[in-house]
Amino acid sequence: MKFNKKKINVVDIQTAKKSVFATGIGNAMEWFDFGLYSYLAVIISENFFSAVKNDELKLVFTFATFAIAFLMRPIGGIIFGKIGDKLGRKVVLTTTIILMAFSTLLIGLLPTYDQIGIWAPILLLIARIIQGFSTGGEYAGAMVYIAESSPDNKRIMLGSGLEIGTLTGYILASLLASALFIVLSDQQMASWGWRIPFLLGLPLGLVGLYLRKSLEESPIFENELSGDEVQEEGFLSILKNHKKDIFVCFVAVAFFNITSYMLLSYMPSYLDTIIGLSSTVGTVLITIIMVIMVPLTLMFGKLSDNIGNKTVLLIGLGGLTLLSALAFYLINLNALVFISLGILILGVLLSTYEGTIPGSLPTMFYTDIRYRTLSVTFNVSVSIFGGTTPLLCTWLVHRTGNNLAPGFYLTAVSIIGFLVILFLFNSTSGKSLKGSYPTVASKSDFQEAVENPKDSLWWQNEQRDK
Repeated sequence: MKFNKKKINVVDIQTAKKSVFATGIGNAMEWFDFGLYSYLAVIISENFFSAVKNDELKLVFTFATFAIAFLMRPIGGIIFGKIGDKLGRKVVLTTTIILMAFSTLLIGLLPTYDQIGIWAPILLLIARIIQGFSTGGEYAGAMVYIAESSPDNKRIMLGSGLEIGTLTGYILASLLASALFIVLSDQQMASWGWRIPFLLGLPLGLVGLYLRKSLEESPIFENELSGDEVQEEGFLSILKNHKKDIFVCFVAVAFFNITSYMLLSYMPSYLDTIIGLSSTVGTVLITIIMVIMVPLTLMFGKLSDNIGNKTVLLIGLGGLTLLSALAFYLINLNALVFISLGILILGVLLSTYEGTIPGSLPTMFYTDIRYRTLSVTFNVSVSIFGGTTPLLCTWLVHRTGNNLAPGFYLTAVSIIGFLVILFLFNSTSGKSLKGSYPTVASKSDFQEAVENPKDSLWWQNEQRDK
């Protein structure tokens, strides 16, 4: 099969950066809500599970609601994934942000348990289910869209912009929570102050919707697929034909999200209930760590484009294998300097994933099945491992009586991830997406792609399929 240089995808780097920004806004919106739920978990537990007398169990019920909503993510992934592969990536991204804004607003308007009884936690769960359903199409769609809109030699770095959006959402949530804790009394915060950040979800969502409606369809989808050309390959067939890539993706999503949820979702409550650090100090501390993580995420994204995403992932996995338990040990010394150091260790190593994973996962699958396969694989893994992390860590500490239990759990997960990436994953940095011609952003890159087609995954895939 002859290499057709006319089919090389040419993108404008400035347009690609604008696409990353517009997509990242929606991701920030998603994690803005997740951050609020985590930072305000103690107050939410008092308002919606006041019938439970044990404070620790209240928190368990609150995180259980957080985890149960994740069961809807695979369903959202299946539905939105099929839509995305059939009708395009843009239509899904504009739909999911509307659902996320609505569900975030709903949480801010809900009556409490003291007002309507058992219906309060039920309605809270419904709002979380809507969020889980929309997120099922949101994050995978954002990853696919950015990967397909980026030049091959800058894909990982631009993909890291998605996680910068994640961190920005968390930072905004923590700043708002911190300001409220400082300005309002405990009684005011518990009564009505906690609602304010959730109500802001609507205007944030509208801004994201405005930006996404101006997006163009991803060039790879537009140039290489149309609705009539998408093969309706069933999920069982996909699972059979791509089982190795699905397994690697599943494991990568697991270790990434367990680490992320442990630091960004579970840690605020851990510092409050286990360490005894005030909510204000804990929230400010984690916010500072996240601000540090923003440039680190971008740096690791650039580094992945230069030395390979496999190398950077192994650095992060190796570091967490060696240092996770130490980080929690430092935190439990209960001195601010050691608490800060322990959280910083986790934050720096998490940044290796933040900078690498979003631009790497879409490279594992072919264009015609990319959205569906990534969406389902990602969301099943997140549902099993990511969303349950705060609940599992809370249970581990409660069950074992060992405050270092979350660190040992993270160590075990990191060892498994290290072995899988080491033996089953090949670096895809700088290479074209599977089944696609190269994507370039300059004349020199175009000429290089024409002269050296064997450097592209397109060529490798064609040779394999012969």
